[in-house]
Amino acid sequence: MSDAAQPSAAEVRAAAEAVKIALDRHLDAVERRSGEDDPAVYAAFNELAAAAEAYDELLYDAYDEVTPFEIPGDGIPAYAGPDEPAALSVLIRRDYAVAEPQRLLAQAQRVADVDPDLATGTGGTPGAASSVHAALGMIFGEYEPDEIASRHQEFGLEEGDSTLWVVAADELAEPGEWLSAPFDQTDPQRVVCRFDVSEVFDHELDEDDEELDEDDLDEEPEDDGAVPGAGALDEDDDVVDVDDDDLEVLGPDR
Repeated sequence: MSDAAQPSAAEVRAAAEAVKIALDRHLDAVERRSGEDDPAVYAAFNELAAAAEAYDELLYDAYDEVTPFEIPGDGIPAYAGPDEPAALSVLIRRDYAVAEPQRLLAQAQRVADVDPDLATGTGGTPGAASSVHAALGMIFGEYEPDEIASRHQEFGLEEGDSTLWVVAADELAEPGEWLSAPFDQTDPQRVVCRFDVSEVFDHELDEDDEELDEDDLDEEPEDDGAVPGAGALDEDDDVVDVDDDDLEVLGPDR
């Protein structure tokens, strides 16, 4: 803990009060929400997250302590778009690694075999299965993005992170208006909702599972007096035979 520019007790207390106010506003917004994606709830969530983060930092700087809770943030500011959007844009990014180039080339060749023009190329250009670059162009031109996402392993691809943003707009863009730079004018404050997929979320779940497993290892197993493979013990420690008819067969779901 540093002694420089240490926050006062009053500043920490004020930050704690801000968290309480933000918490009440968030609950009020949730209770009054008009739908699943109510912008008021989204704004209250971001206010609560910012207040909690500020309090956590001041608490650590002043007392070298942290809060026992964490409000996840997605890095997008509060929604400031229209309450009733007249149009919307759906922005999707999916990352892939070309894990098996030979598999990709083989799949491209199978498609190219159906169309001789793809196999040989047109206008002196290389055939679709002649290189990874050409094979990618052919695969993504032949299949829908959602189909590639569901069958990526067949094409020798390995999934990375992905995100989908739904962005509100005042009106539909004119034909060809943004085609030269489709992602340059996205306003984060008009994001209605987003959906992220990343291995980091799986790692967080795995870490939680590991903590639970460690807690389970600390527990002493109960001794029920049974002798594995030999039946049970009666009160005099004599082995009692167990009839096969008395055994209950447990299925895989048990």
